[in-house]
Amino acid sequence: MSVIIAPSILAADFGNLQRDCKLVNNSKADWFHLDIMDGVFVPNISYGIPVISAIKKTATKTLDVHLMIVDPDRYIETFKNVGADILTVHYEACTHLHRTIQSIKANGMKAGVALNPHTSVSLLSDLLLDLDLVLIMSVNPGFGGQSFIENTYQKIKDLKKMREESGADFIIEIDGGVNSTNAPKLIESGADALVAGSFVFKSENPTKTIEDLKNC
Repeated sequence: MSVIIAPSILAADFGNLQRDCKLVNNSKADWFHLDIMDGVFVPNISYGIPVISAIKKTATKTLDVHLMIVDPDRYIETFKNVGADILTVHYEACTHLHRTIQSIKANGMKAGVALNPHTSVSLLSDLLLDLDLVLIMSVNPGFGGQSFIENTYQKIKDLKKMREESGADFIIEIDGGVNSTNAPKLIESGADALVAGSFVFKSENPTKTIEDLKNC
């Protein structure tokens, strides 16, 4: 199976959001990646429900929603109603993670867990069979333009081994500093899905950039 490419809409031109959403629709991309930041769990604030509703009206592909917020349980039904297909919460933000995962699934979405760079993949060992996706952050969440964290490759390998040994079948997704230079090594290490923001939308030809990542 070829790698899943999920352009991060946070890096799109919000003055031309419909245009950029159509660009993703017409590209080789597989998903729309939507980063939701609350200014508490991470220092920055991104877009909210009205913007996601607008994206949903144009998007023809999977909405991959990544919650970088505290107390995500309060908003699970809201994100279902606004059109999320995959809902990913942070391990670090959930006191009762298993319950949160079950609630996401009960609302008809696929459930993902994101791990900050300092969080070990081993902490998910009791949850692997319940997960549809694990998102490994390869930069610290909430800030754009950071350098890729090299330890990510080993985390992917460790998580892939855990998946094989447990018989689970979740997707391994990488977010942060992804580009055409590190993408082949990420895929070789075991990544199934790559999130790319500025690398796509700030490139001279975003459609070609997406296609190049898809073909890594």
